[in-house]
Amino acid sequence: MTNGPPHPALLLMLLALLGPLAPAFAREAPPAADDPAIEARMKKMAAELRCLVCQNQSIADSNADLAVDLRTQVREQMRAGRSDAEIRDWLTQRYGDFVLYRPPLKSTTVLLWFGPLAILVAAVVALVVTLRGRRKNVEAELSDEERARAEALLRTEPPPRN
Repeated sequence: MTNGPPHPALLLMLLALLGPLAPAFAREAPPAADDPAIEARMKKMAAELRCLVCQNQSIADSNADLAVDLRTQVREQMRAGRSDAEIRDWLTQRYGDFVLYRPPLKSTTVLLWFGPLAILVAAVVALVVTLRGRRKNVEAELSDEERARAEALLRTEPPPRN
């Protein structure tokens, strides 16, 4: 027998047998902050901040480089003794109100707060106008004789099914 490389089938069988054991060796990641109180405070604040790269995730949920950097900066500012309000103000000065999941209601964010409602109202109004216009067009296109025949057809019983 030669001392060559192991047979590929043997390696695949070994991986198939040992693969399901991998979760047994998994561990929870240690907190990034030395102080659990700061870590808990950072996680709470990170859940309220929008990832500027992903835009549909908080910086707590995102693994984007910018989100990781923002979490690190928030931790550093917390260690420096800044309050949550001071950190939020610093972030909004740097990135704008878009970084907040709940931006304040002011003249620059009115469209953000009420834009979806305005679009919904405009869509409902457009739908009502369109449906009324169609109804008038159909009624105007039928003569009296055609309308009477259509009403008679609607009143008659359908033939029995075999």
